[in-house]
Amino acid sequence: MFLIPAFIGVLLIIQVIFLQPSSNHQINPIVMAKQLADIPVSVLDPAPIVAGDTLSDSFSKSLELARIAEKCGYHRYWFAEHHNIENIASSATSILIGFIAGGTSRIRVGSGGVMLPNHAPLIIAEQFGTLETLYPGRIDLGLGRAPGTDPLTSTALRRNLKGSVDDFPQDVMELRDYLAPRDVTARVRAIPGEGTQVPIWLLGSSTYSAQLAAALGLPFAFASHFAPTYLYEALQLYRERFTPSAQLHNSYTMACVNVIVADTDEEAQHLATSFYMLAMGIVTGKRKPLQPPIQSMDNVWNDFEKAAVMQMMQFSFIGSVATVKEQLQFFVNNTNIDELMIASYIYDQTAKIKSYQLIAPFFKTDIQKH
Repeated sequence: MFLIPAFIGVLLIIQVIFLQPSSNHQINPIVMAKQLADIPVSVLDPAPIVAGDTLSDSFSKSLELARIAEKCGYHRYWFAEHHNIENIASSATSILIGFIAGGTSRIRVGSGGVMLPNHAPLIIAEQFGTLETLYPGRIDLGLGRAPGTDPLTSTALRRNLKGSVDDFPQDVMELRDYLAPRDVTARVRAIPGEGTQVPIWLLGSSTYSAQLAAALGLPFAFASHFAPTYLYEALQLYRERFTPSAQLHNSYTMACVNVIVADTDEEAQHLATSFYMLAMGIVTGKRKPLQPPIQSMDNVWNDFEKAAVMQMMQFSFIGSVATVKEQLQFFVNNTNIDELMIASYIYDQTAKIKSYQLIAPFFKTDIQKH
């Protein structure tokens, strides 16, 4: 396997870290805004653990939702890697991807993302090369730079690895090379993996991965569902600095947002109290399984906690079909994204499925209902 020489990796790191972002924090004016019906919609599923459920229940609910998403024409179904978090069951990301891909037939399935500093690039190439071999043309490999956990757990995950987040650009390039067309002269090869050319995405919540994705010519997804601060700046930097590659000729952006839709605004806000309690657990460090909705949050959070949750979850769209459709169109107008990914933290599985079913008709879907 031909690996990028070390000095090229160093130059790329310098480019990503030291090029300063533009002082203009807004996206360039949009000549013609996209309509929701012009863009695909996808699902982010962290496999939440619901109060009263088992881990097995969580996985069964994910498969049920993925099958519904496929019937509704959602484009992708992604899992995010997290570790040592009491309310999220997606730690073994590649295994869950195989489980969902095996239980569906058309929808793309992937990682949103694999936290690459936790793994040797060769291992990820072999895992996703195996998945692509089993489910050809349906696997995505989204990569993140954060550990997806606390520092102690991060150390436990990487105890035998010398790498760190500082090696991320070189690790991405190494992984990409393992998935590239077969090179029989390479001393280290990913088998399965080589020649599969699994599509690689870079994910981020700041401008760092946006610049790296632009330099490498990769699609870029922003985690605006929990880290809204740098969304506009990151998208602008990515588009301004994008360099075409063998994988991607033009820039391609996706943003993830939180959405809860119900028959009325009031019902959706009621369902959202489960989401607010989950988010408050992030703010306070007191995470619990996803709780059933309650009448009011007034006696649950204080003013500081409420403000912190609302700031972190700024891009959350909650309400009736008409309310949320208008909000999402406004979001697309302001970001000009090419694809939207939706996370929905809803306690009741039936209400969660209904929310995704109500959302789908807004967008350009892959298939029609049979």
